[in-house]
Amino acid sequence: AGMEVLDVLRPVYYEWSGISELEEKLRRNFNIARVVIVPGDTEQDPHARMLMGQQAAHVLMNTMQRNDIIAVTGGSSIEAIENFLVESDISQSVQYIAARGSIGHEMRRQANTLAASFATKSNSAYKTLYLPENLSEHVYVALKEEPIVQEMLALYERTNIVVHGIGRADTMAERRQVSELEMRYLQEVGAVGEAFGYYFNEKGNTVHRVRAIGIAEHHVKKSRNILAVAGGQHKAAAICAYFVHAPKQTIFITDEAAAKEVLAQLNEA
Repeated sequence: AGMEVLDVLRPVYYEWSGISELEEKLRRNFNIARVVIVPGDTEQDPHARMLMGQQAAHVLMNTMQRNDIIAVTGGSSIEAIENFLVESDISQSVQYIAARGSIGHEMRRQANTLAASFATKSNSAYKTLYLPENLSEHVYVALKEEPIVQEMLALYERTNIVVHGIGRADTMAERRQVSELEMRYLQEVGAVGEAFGYYFNEKGNTVHRVRAIGIAEHHVKKSRNILAVAGGQHKAAAICAYFVHAPKQTIFITDEAAAKEVLAQLNEA
């Protein structure tokens, strides 16, 4: 009952607090479909991350259509969506797929795990792909010919919705446990952000791509809807960089702290 009251009061609070104006400013600056901002700072308050997950789940459930293929990446922001997904007539017909095929640390937050848990929560189908990242060129080429990989690549071509996070380049490189040589290379080329295996500089240009089986940039751009979920003041530079060339059909879900810092950096540019 409390959540229902909050839903009714949210538009009034957003208007009164200036969040609605903040959303529109960001939307115009990024030239995308929509921006949704939740109060707070996910770096300081776990409740803000929960709100971000709730809003992302709400957008996703109202965006999906029958028989959609929905690709999801990993990360804590995407994980927060899980608790707010519910079963519906439409959700029973969709299929979640892992946007990446990595094996490593933090299994709970990896794309394979989240695709399966999203599907379980909403009684949907799912498909995972357990393959490591940073493959050698020889192994990468060989794996692309495997039937199970070919099946996933065909699903990426037909993807309707992509749900992804945005990370700092240095943080994501550390999580992937890259070599010192590769870390120096990322610094030299000016990588500031990362999304679905692509590192980009402050101008939004791709400067490095992780060699792995997964959704590609062209798959994302031709998807009907894209949900980008990222919060925290420390991600402002990465967010600014990503949205230089973000597809117009993107819906961005973030927190108030990140939104204010992003606008401050855009005004300084």
